[in-house]
Amino acid sequence: MKKSLILAMMAMVVASCVAKDPKVLITYFSASGTTKSLAQELATATSADLFEIEGAQPYTADDVNLGNREARAFKEMADKSFRPEVKAKPDKLKDYDVVFIGFPIWGDAAPNIIYSFIEQNDLKGKTVIIFSTSGSSNLTNSFNKLKDQYPDLKLVEGTTLKRNPTPEARQNVINTLKEAIPAK
Repeated sequence: MKKSLILAMMAMVVASCVAKDPKVLITYFSASGTTKSLAQELATATSADLFEIEGAQPYTADDVNLGNREARAFKEMADKSFRPEVKAKPDKLKDYDVVFIGFPIWGDAAPNIIYSFIEQNDLKGKTVIIFSTSGSSNLTNSFNKLKDQYPDLKLVEGTTLKRNPTPEARQNVINTLKEAIPAK
């Protein structure tokens, strides 16, 4: 009996020392569905939870028509201090070790709603991996703007899924983002 108790206690100690996978949340803002699709694939590939960042005032197709200088997206981006209200916060954000934030690049930057999301949620102490979708821009300028705005956060530059990717290119983006998840 004593030997069994000692073995059970040793097993518990060993089990507590084994590295656990970090708990991951994929958050995203998607204007056209492209970023949503990528976020869903990433969540499936990483067994992560998924959360859509939505505006309290929903974005319509006209709002994000980047061919129209009068569109809501252009007006919001013209005022870098403007923070559109976010509809909801993720449940139990404190339980996550890693939070991905994905978005379409607008005017070489993250949409202002991403700044709203970051400012309305406590991301300190978490690894925050940034990813994007874009027709032509890469993530670096958008990432650097976020890094400058939030120097206290542990931001990691992920990658960008470009317009009309091949299946191989899409899989490479998923693989690159999976590899960005730090071991716990």
